[in-house]
Amino acid sequence: MDVSEGQHPQEQKRGSSGGIRLPETPGEAITVLAHFHRAEMGRMTGWRDRIDLTTNWAITVVAGMLSVSLSTPSAHHGVLLFAMVLVMLLLFIEARRYRFFDVYRTRVRRLERNYYAQVFAPRGHTEDWVRQMGEDLREPHFFISLRSALSRRLRRNYFWMFLVLLAAWILKISSSWLLQDEAPVDPAKPVPGLIQNLALGLVPGWAVLIAVCAFYCWLTYATFRPRQKAGELAHGDVHV
Repeated sequence: MDVSEGQHPQEQKRGSSGGIRLPETPGEAITVLAHFHRAEMGRMTGWRDRIDLTTNWAITVVAGMLSVSLSTPSAHHGVLLFAMVLVMLLLFIEARRYRFFDVYRTRVRRLERNYYAQVFAPRGHTEDWVRQMGEDLREPHFFISLRSALSRRLRRNYFWMFLVLLAAWILKISSSWLLQDEAPVDPAKPVPGLIQNLALGLVPGWAVLIAVCAFYCWLTYATFRPRQKAGELAHGDVHV
């Protein structure tokens, strides 16, 4: 005789779920959804706080380096270039954190859009959100690429920080009273003298100038490149 034939239906239910009873009534299912929504909100909020913390670090770096570089003529213009490198590092850290934040934000919005919105304003279902949610919980994966995350964070905050650093760098290299220790620029030939003062150790000034121009061309493209609205960007206008 098969042992399963003599089991109670609830016992069979527990056995199929590894010893944990699954929701059997609408009330239990609603309770599970409420707790799941609260848990994902907490995870989303935690990652959002980490994103804001990285942004605060970047603002602090920009403010500190501006103070060091522009407060005294003896400060080298390379301080501002070093600030650009630090802010770029923080940008990559924040983009990685943003990808994790987007995972939990997408789960929360999928539940709100397809369940809670149906409670307040019922519409026809447009996606198999229950199956998508289950597959995502079984095999979590990122919904956006690192490239897209960089573009979003640049558009929100970092591009404007880089513009501030660029403006300060141009002011630093073009103002004689901020370049006390550099060679004086010949008024008759200002461009060659200016490029000469851009040198960093063994790196010639023209190489530094080309590198900065190329870097900011890439930043401009990465920030304002054409993009298609996908994922949560296709649902409403409130986004991070």
